[in-house]
Amino acid sequence: MESHVSHRARIWLYVLVGFVVFFLVAPTLVVVPVSFSSTTSLSFPPTGWSLRWYEEFFSQQKWLGSLWLSLQVALGTMIVATTTGIAASYALHVGNFPFRNTVRAILVSPLAVPSILIAVGIFFVYAMLGGMLNTRHGLILGHSVVAMPFVVLTMMAGFESYDMNQEMVARSLGANRFTAFMTITLPQLKFSVATSMLLSFLVSFDELIISLLISSGPMSTLPRVTFATLRDDVDPTLAAVSTLMLLVTSIPPLLLFLLTSRAKRKGGRDA
Repeated sequence: MESHVSHRARIWLYVLVGFVVFFLVAPTLVVVPVSFSSTTSLSFPPTGWSLRWYEEFFSQQKWLGSLWLSLQVALGTMIVATTTGIAASYALHVGNFPFRNTVRAILVSPLAVPSILIAVGIFFVYAMLGGMLNTRHGLILGHSVVAMPFVVLTMMAGFESYDMNQEMVARSLGANRFTAFMTITLPQLKFSVATSMLLSFLVSFDELIISLLISSGPMSTLPRVTFATLRDDVDPTLAAVSTLMLLVTSIPPLLLFLLTSRAKRKGGRDA
């Protein structure tokens, strides 16, 4: 029989969690107000309020061009990483081949290897191949290397909770493996797929180290331009850029969480 722990006895846990949440959110509480500052320097709290730094962002080609490129690369990475990650995780789940665990470890190894080592390796590979440095498809492939482990882990967790007998029934009724997977298995793992797509998009959109080594000039992503601007000329436009990136990286996960929770509640009522 489980003993009930009162809220009074857990007050220390609530305080600790509150402190951790505040520590994580505190930078946002500084950056967002600074982005609306009317002064020409980074100062907190702002002495006045203005939208001039957002106007600066949307009026300069270097920011709009890098934003458009980052969105293109992130969408391309999402497609490449999600497609290959789903295929790899499916093969690992249903396959029974030698070195299966080794293959799994290799696929998720970018999570354990420092980003700078991955970036240097990609740089030398691209240099040997030729025609890959400072290109959009080079960025997409490079970002896919670090995004795919998130897809593999997410989809393998989804496959673990899925009853493969449903796919086997479809195949026994005449469907080939690909048709059974696309029409039976994948639709029931839609939330895992959506999470994988979102994670790969966000990883690419926020990637800096690889972009620093393999791209420059017109092929500079938004994080790369932000880094260069922070190094050369600090102004509140950076706070506006950070705020916009915060919106891009926080609103989609929140929407996905709300949609997932709503679907689970609806599924529970239907059951």
